[in-house]
Amino acid sequence: MEKSQVEILHNFIDGAWEAEADRMPAINPATGETIAWLPRSSRDTARRAVAAAKRAKAGWAARSAFERAAMCMAIAARIDERRDRIARVLSTEQGKPLAQATGEVAKAADGFRLAAELVKQLGGETPPAEDPSKLVITIRQPRGVYAVITPWNYPVNIPTEYLAPGIATGNTIAWVPAPTTSMAAIELMRAIEEAGLPKGVVNLVIGEGAVVGDEIVVHPDTNGIGFTGSAATGRRIAERGAGKPLLLELGGNGPVLVFDDADLDSAADAAAGGAFSNAGQICAATGRVLAHRSIVAPLAEKLVQRAQAYVLGDPLQQGTTMGPLNNPNVAAKVREHVEDAAAHGASVLTGGKPRPDLGSPLFFEPTVITGVTRDMRINREETFGPVIPLIAFDDDEEALDLALDSEYGLSVGIFTENIGRALRFGEAIPAGIVNINAGSTYWEIHLPFGGGSGTKSGIGRLGGRLTLEAMTEIKMITITRKRGGAQ
Repeated sequence: MEKSQVEILHNFIDGAWEAEADRMPAINPATGETIAWLPRSSRDTARRAVAAAKRAKAGWAARSAFERAAMCMAIAARIDERRDRIARVLSTEQGKPLAQATGEVAKAADGFRLAAELVKQLGGETPPAEDPSKLVITIRQPRGVYAVITPWNYPVNIPTEYLAPGIATGNTIAWVPAPTTSMAAIELMRAIEEAGLPKGVVNLVIGEGAVVGDEIVVHPDTNGIGFTGSAATGRRIAERGAGKPLLLELGGNGPVLVFDDADLDSAADAAAGGAFSNAGQICAATGRVLAHRSIVAPLAEKLVQRAQAYVLGDPLQQGTTMGPLNNPNVAAKVREHVEDAAAHGASVLTGGKPRPDLGSPLFFEPTVITGVTRDMRINREETFGPVIPLIAFDDDEEALDLALDSEYGLSVGIFTENIGRALRFGEAIPAGIVNINAGSTYWEIHLPFGGGSGTKSGIGRLGGRLTLEAMTEIKMITITRKRGGAQ
């Protein structure tokens, strides 16, 4: 398709939409078609975005918390008004079914409303002082210019997890979205612009992460970094942005443990939902199911039934419950993981193949695999696709050993009627989230989300008040009172 036949989209810098000379295609993953042309921005463009954010930071920080809260409420209202438009672009570009995309946009509006409420409650303290002449107070202030880099799997929700708290607390932002879902980012930016946010507070730069993302991370005028994405990229960002406060939400390979006393229907529902929703492209997805050997067969049967009930197809078509994978890189990794498991003795019970006959090689069948062992790639790495690997254990000791045998520590699901066992496992596994009798994906926007210490799953916590606290810094102020005499 010729460039002139599709829309040419722009960056948003210092309150204006700006063209970029170099461009890259936006691809519909369900059809392979070019649906727009996006900026392939340069480092110079990224530097101008940071400069705009720096110019805006003093004025925006000086606004009261109540003014910034009102702005967040206005943004939420614009997102609600544009919900259908944003959701359709998101579904077309990312690949998730339209109903799921609509739900994601609704949650983004909720995220701005939550930030508006929480910032009005965010304050300091008056700690005691040993010296009676001293009055000590602490206040919270914005860090300044935030570098925000966001992924393609939830291209409206995840940016909101940084943008809403950042705006509410008085920070300004240079934002680089994932190239494969930058159209959704533009739609969100349009809603923010329409709400009347002052120029320079949020600046959108579209391009390759290794270029524009790297530039905003290393730039001396960015004061904090927020990133959601892969563990490998997160490590590079931590190295490149050394010395700056970091919020890194990275990958996972979350186990769902199913014991012999578990409600198998509940466990199967949760594991399948966590593996097949958004085609498994969720950092907290069901990475692997660890099941007691005595219930592997009936659990596998239930998982196969649920996998086969998914309707794979055009994400805009009513009735579709799973769309394509987002891009060729993730599709290749999913295929490699399934092929590696099969080559080393695992059995594919259902699925296991791409479905190019549906219009794109990025469609991949919901898959259930048994006979998986701990040395297989599908057990050790993050698959990020619609695959459930089943691994058997014989007793609690082996179950815990399997759960701990991972470099990741994002989320865990534990299914058992033995609350003592559940709490013992929950405390022993170094994950940021442990859900008992629920799947690994359960989370709500006001709750803490992030990886366990010492794992590859990130640094810090997103969610509710915790994000606002992370994006501000505490300043101590002391007042010395005169003793006696005139005051």
